[in-house]
Amino acid sequence: MEKQQSKDPLHGITLQKIVEALVDHYGFDTLAEIIPIKCFTSNPSVKSSLTFLRKTDWARKKVEDLYIKSLPKFDK
Repeated sequence: MEKQQSKDPLHGITLQKIVEALVDHYGFDTLAEIIPIKCFTSNPSVKSSLTFLRKTDWARKKVEDLYIKSLPKFDK
């Protein structure tokens, strides 16, 4: 039997890797402009962002959506 490949672009990617990739690509300043949430605007860090995003589903969804939308830019 063949294993089916997941079509979910987030399959196997941790929230930490998502946040780190977005911060590396955009930086916290631009990220805070795109998604104006306190963990990006006030004393931002990857650790504090992960703590907030793990507790806040709507914010995590916005971050995941931005990551998916930005995937083609990461390849450049």
